[in-house]
Amino acid sequence: MKIVILEANSLGQDVDLKAFEKLGEVVIYGQSNALDTPEKIKDADVLVVNKVPMNEQTLGAAKKLKMIAITATGYNIVDKAYTDSRKIAVAKVSGYSTESVAQHTFALALYLVNQLAYYDNYVKSGEYVKSDIFSHFDKKIFELAGKTWGIVGLGAIGRKVAQIAQSFGCRVIYYSTSGRNHNTEYQSVDLDTLLASSDILSIHAPLSAATENFMNLEKFRKMKSSAILINVARGPIVNERDLVTALNQGMIAGAGLDVISVEPMKADNPLLEIQDSGRLIVTPHIAWATGEARQRVADETYLNIEAFLKGEKRNLVP
Repeated sequence: MKIVILEANSLGQDVDLKAFEKLGEVVIYGQSNALDTPEKIKDADVLVVNKVPMNEQTLGAAKKLKMIAITATGYNIVDKAYTDSRKIAVAKVSGYSTESVAQHTFALALYLVNQLAYYDNYVKSGEYVKSDIFSHFDKKIFELAGKTWGIVGLGAIGRKVAQIAQSFGCRVIYYSTSGRNHNTEYQSVDLDTLLASSDILSIHAPLSAATENFMNLEKFRKMKSSAILINVARGPIVNERDLVTALNQGMIAGAGLDVISVEPMKADNPLLEIQDSGRLIVTPHIAWATGEARQRVADETYLNIEAFLKGEKRNLVP
């Protein structure tokens, strides 16, 4: 049994992959792409992959391949029709990052709500040393208690965010983009109500035809001018040019993003036009990436492969 791990760097250097050696020979590559993958996997039985496309071009020469284990929840990298035709099993990992992403959601929100960029710079610039009073009030901050937290996408992460928001004293409302999510614990509202009512609006929905370009100028115009947008879901859900316009024109007060339309970011991304971290903070897709969550991905991927080799179905994509 030969297991080829194509993109170990996507998990980080500190993640322990030794468990895979219990299952057979393991070959680890830090990074791979569609061009070099065919040679790397030609005699592989199992692949561990994150972003490399899995299709006839990359898999055609891998005649022994029995399984693809994806170190992610999504499986859009896989040409499922092709893998089905080859009877190659595909497994994914779910639920590994709920705590991590929820935590980052609040890190972004609180950074903006408490204007931490401004106040940190105020102290480090030496201005606080010159102050004649013990405090400083030039940038207004507000409490989450009593505010309305709106959620787009009430899956596992959305529900965790809702739970934490309630612990801060927020009223939680949500909108289901699919129309299929009915949660009696929180108030479901129509989209216009969500936009008009939310003081904080966080996005936790999957990318789909219904959510691509979901947040655009039309939606920003319906939001409170004091509102903050958080996107930790998928970059293309937010129209980045429209977001920059909305921030510059004061349609909303701020935005925190962990995902963008093209990753890594391109030099011409309009988000780079806003250098004021009090209005816009962008992190490089790290919401999922606590040390615990990254190790959990590796451990769950191992368990998926172990189960498959035992003839068991675990997290297989139908």
